Parts: sequence; structure tokens; C-alpha cells
Amino acid sequence: MKHGQGKILVVDDNQVNRELLVRRLTREKHLVTAATNGFQALEIIQSQPFDLALLDIMMPQMNGYEVLETIKSDPKLRHIPVIMISAVDDIDSIVRCIELGAEDYLSKPFNPTLLKARINACLEKKILRDQEQAYLKQLAEEKQKSERLLLNILPEAIAQRLKQGEETIADSFSEVTVLFADLVGFTKISANLSPAELVELLNTIFSAFDELADKYGLEKIKTIGDAYMIVGGLPVPKENHAEAIADMALEMLTQIQEISIKEGKSLQIRIGINTGAVEAGVIGTKKFAYDLWGDTVNTAHRMESHGIPGMIQVAQATYDCLADKYRFKDRGIIDIKGKGNMRTYLLLGRKD
Repeated sequence: MKHGQGKILVVDDNQVNRELLVRRLTREKHLVTAATNGFQALEIIQSQPFDLALLDIMMPQMNGYEVLETIKSDPKLRHIPVIMISAVDDIDSIVRCIELGAEDYLSKPFNPTLLKARINACLEKKILRDQEQAYLKQLAEEKQKSERLLLNILPEAIAQRLKQGEETIADSFSEVTVLFADLVGFTKISANLSPAELVELLNTIFSAFDELADKYGLEKIKTIGDAYMIVGGLPVPKENHAEAIADMALEMLTQIQEISIKEGKSLQIRIGINTGAVEAGVIGTKKFAYDLWGDTVNTAHRMESHGIPGMIQVAQATYDCLADKYRFKDRGIIDIKGKGNMRTYLLLGRKD
């Protein structure tokens, strides 16, 4: 709507009054549509947008009060300002119109100058309301974008706590399962790729892993270069966290084989898993990061770094959680840097 010009609906069963209003408003450069009764008015106003309605009260079949009440009870129409026009000039009628949501009230016969002033005032208010609604809509869209970005960085439960005003988020979890995966020999592969090709390949691989994380209800923690870290059992506790991680790990091996064939590159991953207690929390004030700490995390990382390409190595704690439902190969006692001698196992698959 341009300033000083609006799209106006005139509703009056009296032809003389209706045509008089249409002529005057047209001379003022408004776009005018006329309706002869309440039913026709509602049909027209529901089919096209209007900036203002001039509505007569005394009409047969459906009076102006009923039309006004219908408009103001409809969420799609209630924003349209309505000026009531009537030969009835008693205070009760005016009060009733205002209570039903009318913007203004004019008595017949109306003064042309007063009519023009009232219409222009309503149209100016409509412009301001439209601008306000557009601004609020933009704010809502920006808020949604910010929330989506926050959810890309933090788990939903953690993001909600931050939004509610928690300044320090730090939790202890008595038992979770942590997985680390690393692309074997990727430095050599990346040397033959352009930066764009490198990023595209990593994105293909990690996006496939992200889909698996969603499938099994797990929480991706981060990627570091060509390494991928995920956890089961936090921030929302998950009873079958070890099983979910094991199933995802097995499917990750399948996924990497499929991507390797599709991309025509020799891709392999090492996967390490451990189960135990961790500390988790949000660090940073401008760039948030949700991370884990503790011996469980360190051991899971060692399971990966001391693992075998194309295999899933798990620590004793994870083996104890899964031994009844999964097949393993005992790798025996191996020397783990920083941990000493540890018995580890290779996860082969689910039992039949």
C-alpha cells in the first residue's frame, strides 16, 4: 500500500450511499470495491486483500455488527481496520462497534473532510501495523536462523538450557559410550586433491556419519581434521548407548566402503570405542563448543589410534556391555600409550 492510497471495501445496501462513497474515494486515488450486503462483503474480503473496510450497520439479512464480528474473529482478517458508518448515532451503537473491534465510527450524513481525515488516519495506522508485522516476522525468522545455527553447534537439550539463562553448563555422566573414528592415510590422499575436492570428500563422508548418528539417536561431538567423535548416552541419558554406538560403528565401515567405491579412492577408517564415566559441558563465550573430558574419552581415543584399519577396537568396559549380543575377536593384551597393557577386542558384528 502506498502512502495516501489504499485498497478499500465499501459495504452498504443503499445504492445512493454506496455509489457516493465509491466516487469520493476513487477521486482520492483509492482502489475501491463495493459490496451490497454482508454476505457479499465477507465473500469478497476473504478472496482478496484490503487495507480498510467501510461498513454500514443497518443492512438486511446480515447486519454490520455481524459482519464486523465475523471479520474480527478470523485470524486472517482481523488485522483489517473497519470504519462503521450508520444513520444511527446513539452511544450504545458506537460502544458496541468499538467493543467488536471497529477502528472508528462515522454517522450519516458524513462530512467529506472528516471522512477523508478518518480514512487517512486508518490507512496510516494500517501502514504502521504492516511495517510492525513485517519487522516482527523478520525478527522471528532471524531468531529461527540463530536457533538452527545454535543447534548445529550444540545438542538441543544444551541449547535450551543456554536460552533459559544458564551461564555454566557442566554435567557428570556415570556411563556413556564414546566413539572415535579416523580416516587412515588421508593425508596422503588429500595431497592429490584440490582444496574444494578435499572439503567435498570430507563432507560426503561426515554427512553420511551424521545421518547414522541421527538414525541411532547419538550425539556428534566434533570433527577434528579427518577424525570424527560421537557419544551415546548424553546429554539425554540413553539406556542402550553401547548398542547404538556398536551398530553405528558397524554401519560406518559399510558406509566408508560404499563411498570408497563411488569416489574411486582407497578409503579406510579405524574406529575405537570405550564405555565409562565422563564430564561434559559448554566452553567458550563467543564460539560455543560442547565437549567431553575424562579417562573414558582418552581411552576411547587410544582404542582408535592403536587400532587396525578397517576394524573396530573396543576396551574391556564396552566388551562387557556388549558381549551377550555381539561377536568379538579377543585381540589380547596390547601396550596402549599412556595406559600401559590393556586387553582389547575387535567388534565383528551382532550375534545371529
